[in-house]
Amino acid sequence: MRIRLITASNKQPRWISDGYEHYARRLDPRCGLELVEVPLARRSSSAQLERAVEDESRRMLRHVIPGAHVVALERDGRAWSTEQLAARVEDWLMAGAPVCLLVGGPDGLGPACSRRAVERWSLSALTLPHGLVRVILAEALYRAESFLRGHPYHRP
Repeated sequence: MRIRLITASNKQPRWISDGYEHYARRLDPRCGLELVEVPLARRSSSAQLERAVEDESRRMLRHVIPGAHVVALERDGRAWSTEQLAARVEDWLMAGAPVCLLVGGPDGLGPACSRRAVERWSLSALTLPHGLVRVILAEALYRAESFLRGHPYHRP
């Protein structure tokens, strides 16, 4: 199974890249995680905000793999425990289709991304720094995958 994390963002600090890579490398090869970054659209006034989000969403959707199971990360999505995420990962593995995770820019995902998604996932009710989301996602996937293998990394 291939998991593609598609995110709208500008260049992130080194510690974000290092944190993401640390967990992405540790994932079982059958759950390969690939990062696709779509540059943020310009925001020069509030009137252009909606247009910027639509532009980012359109460019993000170009990177969705045909036939993929799409999950939008949104504030009002469902919160999953590690066990629930592990069950989702197991379902994704069984289905065999690639999975695309969509993370919007600072103003969220556009309606086109929300409509394309089969599931909506919320990492937290907190507002998180955009780059940190990719680190948390990579770690959460690693923990869920470790849980499925019975690895002692996961402790309730």
